[in-house]
Amino acid sequence: MTNQLVPTSGSPERGIIVPVPHQRPEHFDAETQERLNRVDDAAFEAIAEGRPENTVTAYGQDWAAWEKFCAETSVPVLGVTPGTLVWFVEWLWEQPGKKAGTYTAPSTIARRVTGVTVSARVDHKVKLEEGVARPARARLTQLKNELAKTRETRGRGKAPALKIPHLQLISAALPDNLRGIRDRALMLIHFSIAGREHELAWLRNRHITRTDEGLVVDVAVSKNHPRIVGIPYGTRLATCPVRNWDAWKTAVEELTGEPVDPDEFAFRRIHAKGKSLMAGGITPEAVGDVITRCGEIAGLDIRLTGHSPRRGFATEAVKKGKEREAKRQGGWSKTSRAFEEYVEEAGIFEENALHGIGL
Repeated sequence: MTNQLVPTSGSPERGIIVPVPHQRPEHFDAETQERLNRVDDAAFEAIAEGRPENTVTAYGQDWAAWEKFCAETSVPVLGVTPGTLVWFVEWLWEQPGKKAGTYTAPSTIARRVTGVTVSARVDHKVKLEEGVARPARARLTQLKNELAKTRETRGRGKAPALKIPHLQLISAALPDNLRGIRDRALMLIHFSIAGREHELAWLRNRHITRTDEGLVVDVAVSKNHPRIVGIPYGTRLATCPVRNWDAWKTAVEELTGEPVDPDEFAFRRIHAKGKSLMAGGITPEAVGDVITRCGEIAGLDIRLTGHSPRRGFATEAVKKGKEREAKRQGGWSKTSRAFEEYVEEAGIFEENALHGIGL
C-alpha cells in the first residue's frame, strides 16, 4: 500500500501520512489487464508443457468425463463452479465401474475433480474462484462415510499384496518361453522398485544399468518424484531380479540378432503367438494384466493387480524392519498415509496382543 502526504488544517507546511488503497483488479486499465493476461498465458503454458505424459493422459480422461456429465445435465462445459463440481461428484458416484455390478471408486472420483479443475484453469484459462473444489471434496467425504456405515465397497478395493512366497510360486509356474521370460523379469523388477504400472511401462533399456552389485534403475517417469533405485542380486536364481533381467535381455538379443537398443522400451510387446516381438512397449494397463495373469498361472487364491507388487514390497520390507529403506526405494514420502496402511498390515501378527496370553 502506498502513502500520501495530506496537509493538516492548522499548518499547510506540515501534514500527516495516510495510506492510499491499492488499485483493485476490476479498476485496472486495458493495457495493464492485457499485460497480466499475457503473464497468465505464459505461466499456464509452462505448467502444461511440464506435465508428465501419464498425467496428461489422466487429465484428458477426467475432462472427457466432465464433458459427458455436462452433455447429460446441460451444464456449460466451462461452468466449473463449486455447485457444478458437487453435482459432478454425485453424478460420478452413480456411474457404473468397468466390471459389472461395480461403481466408480472414490479415489477415481477425487482424481476426476482434480483433473477437471486443473484442466479448466490451465488448458481453458478459466478463472476459478479460490477453493472451488472444496465443497465437492466435502461431498465425496460424506458419500464415503455413508458407504462405510453399510460396509459396502466400490471399485476394486485394495489390491492384495504380492509377497515373497507368491513370487516363488509364480516364477516356478511361468514357462521358459519368450513371454514367460519377459513376465518373470517384469514382475521381479516391478516388485524390487516398488513400482507403479506406468513406471514399469515407461522404462527404456538405458534406464536399467548393469553393475557388479546388481541393477541401477532410473525411474524417470513417476507419479510423484523420479528416483534412482538399486536392485542387488537375489539369493535364489528363480526370483533374482538381476539374473532374470539378464535372461530377458539375452532373449531379445537372440531373437533380433543385435544388441538391445538403449532407447527401446525395456519391456516389449510380444506377438499373440508368443514367438516374436512387436514394435513399442507395453502400456500401463498391460503391466497390470501381466501381474494378474502371473497369479492365475500360478493358481494363487487371490487376484493380483498392477498395484500388488508395490503393496507387497512395502509389506515385506516393513516385516524386516526396513521401513526407511522401503520408503526411499518406492518413492514414498516420510508421512505417506498409504505406506502407513502397509505398516499396519505387516505388523498384525508380529506385534499381536494374543501372543503369550494362554490361548
